[in-house]
Amino acid sequence: MADNRRWWALVVIALAQLMVVLDMTIVNIALPSAQADLNMSDGNRQWVITAYTLAFGGLLLLGGRISDLAGRKTTFMIGLVGFAAASALGGAATGQGMLFGARALQGVFAALLAPAALSLLATTFTEPKERAKAFGVFGAIVGAGAAIGLLAGGLLTEYLDWRWCLYVNVPIALVAFAGAWAILAPGGRHPDAHLDVPGALLGSGGMLALVYGFSEAASRGWDDGLVVTLLVAGVVLLAAFAVWQTRARVPLLPMSVIKDRQRVGAFLTVLFVTVGMFGVFLFLTYYLQGVLGWSPLKTGLAYLPMTAAMIVGSTQIAARLLSKVPPRTLIVPGLLLAAGGLAIIAQVGVEPAYASHVLPGMLMLGLGMSTAMMTSISLATGSVAPRDSGAASATFNTAQQVGGSIGTALLNTIAASATATYLTAHAGPGVDKRLLQAEATVHGFNVATWWAFGALLLAALIAGVVVNAERAPTPQGAGERTPEPVDTLG
Repeated sequence: MADNRRWWALVVIALAQLMVVLDMTIVNIALPSAQADLNMSDGNRQWVITAYTLAFGGLLLLGGRISDLAGRKTTFMIGLVGFAAASALGGAATGQGMLFGARALQGVFAALLAPAALSLLATTFTEPKERAKAFGVFGAIVGAGAAIGLLAGGLLTEYLDWRWCLYVNVPIALVAFAGAWAILAPGGRHPDAHLDVPGALLGSGGMLALVYGFSEAASRGWDDGLVVTLLVAGVVLLAAFAVWQTRARVPLLPMSVIKDRQRVGAFLTVLFVTVGMFGVFLFLTYYLQGVLGWSPLKTGLAYLPMTAAMIVGSTQIAARLLSKVPPRTLIVPGLLLAAGGLAIIAQVGVEPAYASHVLPGMLMLGLGMSTAMMTSISLATGSVAPRDSGAASATFNTAQQVGGSIGTALLNTIAASATATYLTAHAGPGVDKRLLQAEATVHGFNVATWWAFGALLLAALIAGVVVNAERAPTPQGAGERTPEPVDTLG
């Protein structure tokens, strides 16, 4: 019975994680409609995205430690209810300020929900084979969530209304809440876990400054005074945070979490993978809709093959081999395959190239990235003390979120600069301005995609050098009859 309940728990955890991950992209498809409906300016529309990523990325470390302090199930359920309420508020927005505030609230509750979900998974499945299968499913959801969000956003925007891209979270959250209430039993609260207030202020402040700075860089430029101030402040605050963590009685981020070589390798790998990936999803969407003129629905459908490849990579490759081979033999080839996919995508032109370039590139990208990400998730959460599982999970999510924010800002800036340079170099009398604009736009996307290619190669190099474990680690106490799995489930 306990085994069956564990797998039902995976369904609940995976459903909640899917909601958080897909929400990062589902709103992108709906943004043009929301902008027109709420009379947003081009300068303000970015806050629909930035308000969410700013709160989510900046508060993840605090959310992870709250999970350890208050209990994983309690934090998980509070996150679900709060996320649903914030989504309903955003869907009912009567003005841009109300929508921006609702998106920020979504980020706050996502920062509670995501670390709790990952730590629940890590402490529920401790037997190596079961753990590999569970992380395979979870890894597929993390990898495919962005593509699923684009498809769902296309369907909802085209056939219902942009507001349903937010309303859809409410039933998902309520189903997950009911499942958590019925399946997950009280447990996971550790009496020796305390909230490190100075660490929370320094760490969250530093992350907020960095994420805000990188988000603003996309529109203001890297030499803007506010951007420079935010990035410098973020670095200073995080340096102070690191010093404080070596002195705090119960640190927000225990040094044991980041002293482990395998976890550091996983965190850095995920950071650079998401630097490359988030911008590419955005470029592909603009290429399919803006250059090729596809509808939101057709664009979403175009991502389905990549989603299928992600599921195969996580559940049929990584999950089957994780307990049998060294982790880097999965991560490095996976990232090289994904990088090869980007190299193909980076050669598209203004003529339709879905079948010849985009589709094969997407398949390679999905297969390789999901294999690497699923293995990295297992490395990041394995062998950590149960009382620190929330902190480890939050650190993984932070690496993913910060990498995405950096990647989006950096690659957007590179693409815009390359586009402007191309326009200047090729402008002249008799030139078809519409065609030139399309060619310049695609050129900018291609240049930025080559930079993303470099980020994936760097991630592969880091994984190959730093990750040296013979097998993926399992949580402390695996193989013993510890109360942890029973404590998590009824």
